[in-house]
Amino acid sequence: MNDVKTEYSHLIDLNDYPVEWWEQVVNLGKEIYENPEKYAHKLDGKILATLFYEPSTRTQMSFQTAMLRLGGTLIGFDNPSTSSVAKGENLKDTTKVVSSYADVLVIRHPLAGAAKAAALTSDCPIINAGDGGHLHPTQTLTDMLTLKLEKGRLNDLTIGLCGDLKFGRTVHSLVKAMSCFSGNKFVFFSTPELRIPSYVRDILDAGGIEYEEIDALEKGIDKLDVLYMTRIQRERFASEEEYSAQKDIYVLDRHKLMRSKPDLAVLHPLPRVDEITVDVDGDSRACYFKQARYGVFVRMALILTLLENDCCKPKLLSGKEYNNVKCSNDKCITNCEHYLPKSFKGFGDNLECEFCNERTLL
Repeated sequence: MNDVKTEYSHLIDLNDYPVEWWEQVVNLGKEIYENPEKYAHKLDGKILATLFYEPSTRTQMSFQTAMLRLGGTLIGFDNPSTSSVAKGENLKDTTKVVSSYADVLVIRHPLAGAAKAAALTSDCPIINAGDGGHLHPTQTLTDMLTLKLEKGRLNDLTIGLCGDLKFGRTVHSLVKAMSCFSGNKFVFFSTPELRIPSYVRDILDAGGIEYEEIDALEKGIDKLDVLYMTRIQRERFASEEEYSAQKDIYVLDRHKLMRSKPDLAVLHPLPRVDEITVDVDGDSRACYFKQARYGVFVRMALILTLLENDCCKPKLLSGKEYNNVKCSNDKCITNCEHYLPKSFKGFGDNLECEFCNERTLL
């Protein structure tokens, strides 16, 4: 792949950057939230492109609002069926062309690793707005700003995560990020079928991070400083029967909320279906609508940081190519876009795909 670009700073995975960089972005988001008028014309004349291969309301509109509030303009699509994708155009060609029109490109895609694949040949910075059930780093930055503003800190928190922990990309990104701050502990509420993936547990085990897995919200809500509720995602299940068996198991209502601390912060990446009842909305502990608003300010901070282009530029691929090895994750971008390198970290029988982080055996 002779046209690989390395000169841009992309946001594919927060863990590509040091914790100090995250804090820089979050602190800038706080500054913009407190003084928005100072940033109203910072990006006059700049263009943001959005490539949304999956439906989105908050993330897409949050990025659009962020760019408009910075003085920039927008191009892109939110329905691939109305673009050249419907004609069979691959991700590389779409990204290559659109990135030549824009100053920064935001992509959401149903396949894990798609943002990294796009960054390999992009002519501008790429921001990962969610790649399948893998990662959602800008939601994590939103969550971090929310905790900074609502809890006053990012450390020494007991964080509960409830619902779809297997496919919930927001969960994976948040746990990976918050495990890097001292004193944080995690409580995972899920069914066995939707438990946190092994690669995330491996990160916690390697760092000696305290966590526990509980099967009922009532059994652990009283110990939490933060409760992160998630939707059971219909689109991630192979059948309606599998989805129906899981969807109503975890519901936060006023009765359960009364068991919690008075200063609990309830977060949710939204959209919700029925996992938080509407009678919770008026409680002071409900922070999810404020959380959605805070996302605009942290995305403004992120766009500014990447376009300054003076931050570190992580290497996109650092492993080894195994041309005869197929990633075991059927929803990995490498199993759809066959021109991509079969790049893995590790050695022997312990290989990890560099695009989706799935373990693959030789």
